[in-house]
Amino acid sequence: MKKKVLALTLAAAMMASMAACSSGGNTSDTTQNNSGTEAAEVANKDKPLVWFNRQPSNSSTGELDMTALNFNENTYYVGFDANQGAELQGTMILDYVKANIDTIDRNGDGIIGYVLAIGDIGHNDSIARTRGVRAALGTAVETNGAINSDPVGSNADGSATAVKDGSLEVNGKTYIVRELASQEMKNSAGATWDAATAGNAIGTWASSFGDQIDIVASNNDGMGMSMFNAWSKTNKVPTFGYDANADAVAAIAEGYGGTISQHADVQAYLTLRVLRNALDGVDIDTGIGTEDDAGNVLSDDVYYYDESARSYYALNVAVTKDNYNDFTDSTKVYAPVSNQLDASAHPEKSVWLNIYNAADNFLSATYQPLLQNYDDLLNLKVEYIGGDGQTEANITNRLSNPSAYDAFAINMVKTDNAASYTALLNQ
Repeated sequence: MKKKVLALTLAAAMMASMAACSSGGNTSDTTQNNSGTEAAEVANKDKPLVWFNRQPSNSSTGELDMTALNFNENTYYVGFDANQGAELQGTMILDYVKANIDTIDRNGDGIIGYVLAIGDIGHNDSIARTRGVRAALGTAVETNGAINSDPVGSNADGSATAVKDGSLEVNGKTYIVRELASQEMKNSAGATWDAATAGNAIGTWASSFGDQIDIVASNNDGMGMSMFNAWSKTNKVPTFGYDANADAVAAIAEGYGGTISQHADVQAYLTLRVLRNALDGVDIDTGIGTEDDAGNVLSDDVYYYDESARSYYALNVAVTKDNYNDFTDSTKVYAPVSNQLDASAHPEKSVWLNIYNAADNFLSATYQPLLQNYDDLLNLKVEYIGGDGQTEANITNRLSNPSAYDAFAINMVKTDNAASYTALLNQ
């Protein structure tokens, strides 16, 4: 009799369950995500997506890829103001030259000669930094209404067409400013922004130009530090980079001329924060321009939002001998947004995130550690994928099951290749 009662009870429970599933339109299918929690099933094409560090754009013209930036209603880009930072780097170098004019011309020939390490000729940030240096030093040449950012190769006699000799007057004396050499630092396997290639290049340049080199400029600190350690430090030639990597900041005490902080702490926070907001279904400005329930908020002097481009940009700060002690820990979270979110109000979600090149110094030694600090604060379980810096396939092949994740953060190898990723999410 007991067995019969139990069977009837189970049957009734099953029928009630079936009725609940078929009644009305308020229920939704569920799926199990990587965090082990049950969540409403969302099509991959509708999941939050953040492009970061490399803005979807045409590598030849710089035109933004608005199709990628508008992939869905929860798609954004996070980076930094490349033009503001580039101008700041150029100004930092120019200010150094002026302040040290009595000693900067090493061979006394009246020519301030510099060499320039270019990261990636098709990358918007690299283009901007090359233009920023040339604009500040008076060596810029305009082509089709924009400063030419092409490498010049060797330019010992000042005859290159991509640049011109600049002129600088200080203390009543006029100096020529010349870009002696520049090249894209691309290795034989195709990886750009390559530090080892820059280290080899400075050796070649030093053999060719010797004490004609008065300044070493670089599109980033990875290449800058490679040249500094290989030659500049020993020869006391100021070297200027970009990114405020920890080793570069520390090297300022040893003669590294300076670097630019692109507020990686703010960028890393924004990269994950916009995903968190989209996943929570709250206003995208929450915890950014508007204080969240934990007290996190950013001031408008460290970032801005361009609604038309769906892009968040961190602002840059020059790091020199006057303030480098404030930047020695490049992986420290930004204090105004360092408060832990309540897990009951912001439950754990899973994110797939890739770094285009696991060997990139800035991304691997600064950006990713910052992301790893913020993911805990924002209750995000992030799977980090490191690429080879050469092909998108090395990364996309590891996005074989996008349904296992709640959101995505993508750092492309090439800015043209957004479709390689969105195609996977559209399947």
